[in-house]
Amino acid sequence: MRGRAYSVDLRERIVWAVQQGMSQPQAARQFSVSVASVERYLRLERLGQGLHARPRPGRSPSVLPPGEHEDLRAQVRAYPDLTLAEHAALWGEGHSAVSPSTLVRRFKTLRLTRKKDTGRQ
Repeated sequence: MRGRAYSVDLRERIVWAVQQGMSQPQAARQFSVSVASVERYLRLERLGQGLHARPRPGRSPSVLPPGEHEDLRAQVRAYPDLTLAEHAALWGEGHSAVSPSTLVRRFKTLRLTRKKDTGRQ
């Protein structure tokens, strides 16, 4: 598991120390970071890309925040026979667009079930 990213201030101090004549291994020891991190900060500085941390990968924030859960419950109660795709389209009319797979995850979280009318075409 990765720890938190080093602060921009620390990154700037590392780059400054190396620019003032400190070797990369010395800077790594002095600031308790890896030599690879020192090299990366120097490369970013040289390319003018800034020393900010890169975004961390992972799932994006919830498309259906908790404040909208009751609206989703009401929609499922009002239209129990809709397919997931139809629920997603209906939801998108009044809220931010969601995919059917997002709805499946949210239905599980909220313990929502849908009545399936097998005679429906």
